[in-house]
Amino acid sequence: MMRSDLLSPDSAPHLPDWVQDTHPDGLDAACFGAGAALAMLHLARQDAAVPQDLWRARLALDAAEHCARLSGRPESRAQMRDEVHLLRPGETPGPAGAIALSWLHAVERPATPDNLRRALPQLSMAQLETWAAPATRNAITQAAHVAQAVMADLPRGETAALVLADAALARALGWRHIVPLLGLGLSRRDLRTDADDLQLACAQAIIRSSRTALATARDLTRRAATLHAVRRKLRARGADQALALFLTRDALAPSRALVPLMSDRAARRFCDRLVDLDALRELTGRDTFRLYGL
Repeated sequence: MMRSDLLSPDSAPHLPDWVQDTHPDGLDAACFGAGAALAMLHLARQDAAVPQDLWRARLALDAAEHCARLSGRPESRAQMRDEVHLLRPGETPGPAGAIALSWLHAVERPATPDNLRRALPQLSMAQLETWAAPATRNAITQAAHVAQAVMADLPRGETAALVLADAALARALGWRHIVPLLGLGLSRRDLRTDADDLQLACAQAIIRSSRTALATARDLTRRAATLHAVRRKLRARGADQALALFLTRDALAPSRALVPLMSDRAARRFCDRLVDLDALRELTGRDTFRLYGL
């Protein structure tokens, strides 16, 4: 059951107005701005009003879209949603769908080598243990070091480099879960620069991505509050469990995700009812094979 005292739509932190320059003059200035941005993100991570699992999943899909572009693939976020959420048991996703699954798996569990292996099955445990070693540098330097090391070993491993760089950043900050930041903001050119330039690029990417992440947190907090507010209007069996799922997943196909809770027809009617109440969005614009989410 969702608690109304935890759902304050305006509680998610904002990036301070003075942290606006995404190309500050020099590494020190960039790291100062990135530190302020990370402090605001740390508050958002601790805010019970922010649907944390959903927040990370939404950012993971943004990171996947960015990584798909880095690898020369034109698939949009909507196309990757289809690949992930309409995948039948036993089917293998296409290349863009695999990128999306990597990011979604990376953020859903704590950033340990065992869990990262699920997100990056193409890597050996020895590789993951090397790159997921405890931080020996400050957070931004550590993340840049990991990204550079992965790219040196895997010249076409942009997705792996960015997932592991964000994992290194999270560990250095004491965060249990990855929050995609470098995966949203580093370019292919950034990943191939020298150490000093890559540190600067990482700091600048954190400032840019933090603005996106905090805006997403505020939006999802408002949407979660609306979802909670309409609960009393719902009479469907399994409504509480279904609403809880929508607060943890980027998108759901009702005929798959909700059928254990209600019949297929009831699941589709339940989702359409939430759309009518402006508490949920239909994300595809299609009449069939629909996906729903906050």
